[in-house]
Amino acid sequence: MMRTLLILTKAAAGIAVFLVLLGFAVKNTDGVVVRYFLGLEWQAPLVFVLLVFFAAGVVLGVTASLAILVRQRREILGLKRELRGLTRSPVAPMLAESA
Repeated sequence: MMRTLLILTKAAAGIAVFLVLLGFAVKNTDGVVVRYFLGLEWQAPLVFVLLVFFAAGVVLGVTASLAILVRQRREILGLKRELRGLTRSPVAPMLAESA
């Protein structure tokens, strides 16, 4: 029961966000000009320009996160190897001393 309620709440929130964004897109179809250096210009609807720059930000953010994630995974792998080496080394001398 509770799980179904949670799924319905998430679905309703998703639909509400979609409708708000759709309304934003319909209301902002005016053309804008993005001016670059050296006199270059790009003319497109406002919603499209916002979408392109939002997507570029997401790509940059995910790329930066992936670099950190890869570095952390390498560090964890090295620490696991080191831990395995430490746990195996002391066991053998202890067994030899007790016998």
